[in-house]
Amino acid sequence: MRYSASHKEETREKLLESSAALAKRGGFATTGVDGLMKAIGLTGGAFYSHFPSKDDLFSAIVQRELSRSLIGRITQESGFSRDRLDRCLDHYLCMAHVRHPESGCAIPALGAEIARADEAVRERAEHWMQQLQRAWAEILGDDELAWALIAQCVGALVVARMLASETTQAEVLASSRSVLDRVLDERLEQ
Repeated sequence: MRYSASHKEETREKLLESSAALAKRGGFATTGVDGLMKAIGLTGGAFYSHFPSKDDLFSAIVQRELSRSLIGRITQESGFSRDRLDRCLDHYLCMAHVRHPESGCAIPALGAEIARADEAVRERAEHWMQQLQRAWAEILGDDELAWALIAQCVGALVVARMLASETTQAEVLASSRSVLDRVLDERLEQ
């Protein structure tokens, strides 16, 4: 029995969604094709009708997730305001984001794996990171500050996730937010 094109596309979307969550939670390299397919209720053999290889799936995940980055959402809305920026930072630099990497930004969760991926994946990641940086630079009026804001947010999340104590994790997030607030207040007052 043949499936419709829409069924195939829906299955591909489920696979991308599920695989992205698994990759962000436990790493992409650690989960095999059978495990990725089992998560959506299919056998490993069905995988290859959606992607030529596991590397191609990873590339698709990187593109999809970076284009949907939490830190990038503010750039998709029209009309910048400090309140919107604060809401974005509150959402990004929070304990829920530390505890649930599967539902958060792919950059801190998959950055190390992207760095070890083939050149095509890294180029795709670079493309999305440059778009994100340009959007933030336009909002902030400063190219360097845009890169620094992205790096500070991602770095704070990576450091917080590697720590065992929730108290210390919260301290890292609060410290990062405090520094960002001071820098942004100074920049936006100019």
